[in-house]
Amino acid sequence: MDILQILYTIIPAALIAATPLIFTALGGLFSERSGVVNIGLEGLMVIGAFSGILATLWFESMGLGYASPWIALLVAMLCGALFSLFHAVASITLRADQIVSGVALNFLAVGLAVFTVREIFDRGQTDYISARIFRTNVPFLSDIPIIGPMFFSRVYATTYIAIILAVVVWYVVFKTPFGLRLRSVGEHPMAADTMGIKVNRMRYIAVMLSGAFAGVGGAVFAITTSANFAGNTIVGQGFMALAALIFGKWHPFGALGAAIFFGLAQALSLTGQQIPALSQVPQVYLLIAPYVLTILALAGFVGKAHPPNAIGKPYEKGSR
Repeated sequence: MDILQILYTIIPAALIAATPLIFTALGGLFSERSGVVNIGLEGLMVIGAFSGILATLWFESMGLGYASPWIALLVAMLCGALFSLFHAVASITLRADQIVSGVALNFLAVGLAVFTVREIFDRGQTDYISARIFRTNVPFLSDIPIIGPMFFSRVYATTYIAIILAVVVWYVVFKTPFGLRLRSVGEHPMAADTMGIKVNRMRYIAVMLSGAFAGVGGAVFAITTSANFAGNTIVGQGFMALAALIFGKWHPFGALGAAIFFGLAQALSLTGQQIPALSQVPQVYLLIAPYVLTILALAGFVGKAHPPNAIGKPYEKGSR
């Protein structure tokens, strides 16, 4: 296997593995830029995966065929946004500790999803979906020598949507009045309040956007990769997305790059046995590599990254 064949194997797999992380990290960016820590991204992905699979099965039964997973992504987006209200109410209105609220959200999501699956299917996992989002070659672009097979062959459409979304999020956050208000409530909520910006309303919107994006991230993983839902479908991806957000210094392009980096680590764990240089490495080391890299990235860079100044601090109108 030459170097090009290795790249043709690893890069598409890395992009696919990075896609749920990109969606979720971009969602977390909205929440944390507004000053609300969202450690509950893992739970929001669980709800997205759970609702995405259930919706796909339901739409399949209605005869919607291959439109089913695409409509299910919208359902997962809505469910993620609604579920994030638990975190929004606790951390914004009730001014609870945001870390504790996020952890509770993670436990609540898994418990609720597994209980519902057992009630509906009388076992610990759902049926497998038939109408999945399949890999595709991009017309014309996949024929470009060298680059085409790496970036435009056998990749899900959701991967390109995630990358385009990173550009959209960058524009919204840094080039629009909404983005300016979002960043102002995350940096100095009292000054923003003085300028007439409703701080808590902006934070509610931001947390619900994080839930919507994370819901799509979880649904994309379930629909494209696992094709069903169980209690262990989402294992650590939400925390990886949070790490990508911090590693990327709360910037959409930084989060995109970090998510692709973690996706590459996941791809190596899946394709390592096909690569001669890694074929002798025990599988267990490749499987834990993404999590080890996540810890190393946070340990090495979290001290150098500067979060929004008001992150984790509940805002009470009139307080100093």
